[in-house]
Amino acid sequence: MARYYTGKELIKISKNIQYLKGIGEKRAELFKKKGIKTVEDLLYYFPRSHEDRSQMKEIADCAEGETVCISVTVFSPVRDVRVRKNLLISTMVVSDQTGALNVVWYNNRYVKGQFMTGDEYILYGKITRSRGKYEMLNPVYEKKGSERFTGKIVPLYPLTEGLTQKILQSAMEFAIKEAGRLEEYIPEDIRKKYHIAELNYAMKNIHFPEDFEHYNIARERFVFEELLILQLALSSHKGVNTERKSVKFTDILCVREFVKTLPFPLTGAQKRVIKEIRADMKRTLNEILGDCKSGRMMNRLVQGDVGSGKTAVAAAAIYTAVKNGHQAAMMAPTEILAFQHAQTLDVFFKNMGINVVMLTGSMKTKEKRLAYEMISTGAANVVVGTHAIIQDEVEFADLALVVADEQHRFGVEQRARLAAKGNNPHMLIMSATPIPRTLALILYGDLDISVIDELPPGRKPVKTFAVGEKMRKRVFAFLEKNVKAGMQAYIVCPLVEETEKSDLQNAKMLAEKLQTIFPDFKTGLIHGRMKPKLKDEVMDGFVKGDIRILVSTTVIEVGVNVPNANIMIIENAERFGLSQLHQLRGRVGRGQEQAFCILIAHGNNEITKKRMETMCISNDGFYISEQDLQLRGPGDFFGTRQHGLPEMRIANLFEDRDILALSQMAAKDIMEEDAAMITEKYKRLRKRCEKITADEIVMN
Repeated sequence: MARYYTGKELIKISKNIQYLKGIGEKRAELFKKKGIKTVEDLLYYFPRSHEDRSQMKEIADCAEGETVCISVTVFSPVRDVRVRKNLLISTMVVSDQTGALNVVWYNNRYVKGQFMTGDEYILYGKITRSRGKYEMLNPVYEKKGSERFTGKIVPLYPLTEGLTQKILQSAMEFAIKEAGRLEEYIPEDIRKKYHIAELNYAMKNIHFPEDFEHYNIARERFVFEELLILQLALSSHKGVNTERKSVKFTDILCVREFVKTLPFPLTGAQKRVIKEIRADMKRTLNEILGDCKSGRMMNRLVQGDVGSGKTAVAAAAIYTAVKNGHQAAMMAPTEILAFQHAQTLDVFFKNMGINVVMLTGSMKTKEKRLAYEMISTGAANVVVGTHAIIQDEVEFADLALVVADEQHRFGVEQRARLAAKGNNPHMLIMSATPIPRTLALILYGDLDISVIDELPPGRKPVKTFAVGEKMRKRVFAFLEKNVKAGMQAYIVCPLVEETEKSDLQNAKMLAEKLQTIFPDFKTGLIHGRMKPKLKDEVMDGFVKGDIRILVSTTVIEVGVNVPNANIMIIENAERFGLSQLHQLRGRVGRGQEQAFCILIAHGNNEITKKRMETMCISNDGFYISEQDLQLRGPGDFFGTRQHGLPEMRIANLFEDRDILALSQMAAKDIMEEDAAMITEKYKRLRKRCEKITADEIVMN
């Protein structure tokens, strides 16, 4: 039977790191830089890799380029030679029964006097050749008989300045001893069902494994634990109960009428997603026919790149709701985007007897009152707006469908409040942020997911180029040429104004500079610190064409359709995630003219090169999102961690898909048995989830 932590055991693992043997107050400050404050924090600071120092070799068997572990006797003690002021070379000769070897250290004044002739040591280091003789460079060394980090598999940890591997390895040894026997919080039946190792076995072998088979078993345990706890913690924040019964649509074939009226053909992907939405609505119809297992509300996420036609799909669902005698609501994150949606729906529903009403915060009191009345009486078939829709004053006559655009801009509570305006209305959530399926399964495990992975015919891919600072004059010349030809341009900066990070371009200064360089073209400025009304005024000026060059921060990442904008210049592109760059690039290429995205990147390291190359070779948002997730991890995937996902300590969403699937099944088992995790069986697991939630997951 599983046991739970006693008060004494809790004190041990919650002990401040500075009181652990060998740490102290000063060194504890270094550990804090890595987020390590307690013994428990240290235990969960997993190695980035391991070195196999368990395989001993004899000197005669060593080969150039190998990193080996050897057992030797000191033949001659250390001798120092100062070659120049900043270069000290220390050497000694060691031997075993098969031969002799030179050992060399560079700028290590501490080894002098540590080795006595005849002493036996275990050395671990790289073999090189110099002047025809083998040498071992800068080895790890321990006296034979007292070795702790040689002759075995040794953990290597992410470091910070002042913390060495030896300090971390020693601290981890003491932490495991200090903690004693840790109490398990994953119930035994869950562990047995999914073949997951016990906590104490896993903790020892994740840090100091007997062999790599033991390590792999331990790693699987902690990957499973991390993904399970993350999903359980997130599940408590889900805003919609998908098992609720919703409005029954008796006519779902009416969507065909709507599709026939469109002035353009739907893509295969759009047709497929509309079919999936219809299938959701059929499930509610099946309940009437006696299928009691059906009848749950639709709760579907539709993902698709900018310009893939999500709005047309949403319009088809809205049309179905209205033709079945109900109301629909569509919520957008900004007023100008809401206005654009309302205009689009007006065009789609022209001469169909469908009344589309706007509701935003900036509307005058008289306009709001009229809108409230139309919504409450049912005269408004479709309501399009911002957060104003969820205000207490708004009462719907018969809300049956809610569409949330750019859903990650809304909190769970906001979506739930909108859903509460009706009798469990169907939920259709749209996102132009392509999310890798593995991440989507964690974030939206309670949603059915549809993907529009095809662009309308004739849509020209945006040509993307990555350049350095030396190309700036040519970039500005290209910008001037296009703006003179009647086009418009976005320029995105990472900062609003100048800070101590003077190497980063800031929007305010650049806007002023461009207005001076191009006095004939009006340059606008928009950023997140501006009041919403002023932002909308600037954006409206850009939409109308009065502003020709718009300098911005990432607030335009989710924005309006400006077909005349064909240039996107992104300053300090290396500072943005790939998915964010792709979203920004999606602001252009909405019209008939060829669009261009120019990434001005600083830094020439391999990761920066790979990231910029990915942007230049692909316009596929899902491919880019996979690369972004691989390079940056889920915590930073959305740029500002707006989803609140913590960095994965050990799980890799690419390598660990099988374990992810198991953890999802386990989470479902637990939710079905005890959703609140209030029984004794799940008490420890619930506390662990609460700790993760408090420490790392800051939900919208």
